[in-house]
Amino acid sequence: MANTDYLVRGTAAEGQIRAFACSTRNTAEEQRRIHNTSPIATAAMGRLMSAALMMGVELKGEKDLITLSIKGDGPMKSLVATADSHGNVKGVCGNPYVILPAREDGHLNVGGAVGKGFLSVIRDNGLGEPYVGQTALISGEIAEDINAYYSISEQIPSSVGLGVLMNKENTVAESGGFIIQLLPFAEESLLDKLEEKLSKVHSVTDLLAKYSPEELLEYLLGDFGLEIHEKRELRYHCNCSRERVEKALISLGKKEIESLLSDHKSQEVRCDFCNKKYIFLENDLEELLNR
Repeated sequence: MANTDYLVRGTAAEGQIRAFACSTRNTAEEQRRIHNTSPIATAAMGRLMSAALMMGVELKGEKDLITLSIKGDGPMKSLVATADSHGNVKGVCGNPYVILPAREDGHLNVGGAVGKGFLSVIRDNGLGEPYVGQTALISGEIAEDINAYYSISEQIPSSVGLGVLMNKENTVAESGGFIIQLLPFAEESLLDKLEEKLSKVHSVTDLLAKYSPEELLEYLLGDFGLEIHEKRELRYHCNCSRERVEKALISLGKKEIESLLSDHKSQEVRCDFCNKKYIFLENDLEELLNR
């Protein structure tokens, strides 16, 4: 197994199919390490980050971001993963410590932890109002929910497979997945052939344990004349900085900063995505107030 997380992007059937596959074990493990997530939360975050990274490849601008946000009525509450077009992703979970009994088939009950709610897909090019698409959750298992988003919001027939396999020590053994899509001009007969092939996929984690991203696409699309066009490294990366935190504090407004100053104590601000701490002394806060 490669030590580096990466994704591949390809086409098949003379460009009628586009496809992505990724391996994100280190990325999912880094998220688990930072947030000390339970196995269910680790699996949910690993799936969501894999999807965000594959969707992020399609972003056009240097500073474009895609955010997948899930809000459910289950004990996990919320999940957020933000990716850019360079293979960076970060994520955070509303309740990282959620524990539920396994499903009847022995799998982690991610759907039960997420519950009913909504998936929002936010595309932000930094130039104004971001584009937001929202769909109701189908199962809370994440892959089916992203599939539904594609078919309802973007009218793109897709097959999304995501998986995270945990070790006995509750570290991440495998993480990743695939997205396969038919483009608008694809022949109808292709859909039936593709559906037949994909119906044989019963466990994404089994495929991840067995195949690299290239081999996974070859297994799924080898009969359709697969061509790989790009390979990209992936990583968990948070771009927070003191400057960004200062801007966020200033945006809270004068009253909020005055209220922080009234404590006559230094204030600690922690980044949700990487847990990095930023300390603001009283004179730092006074300076922000003057700004």
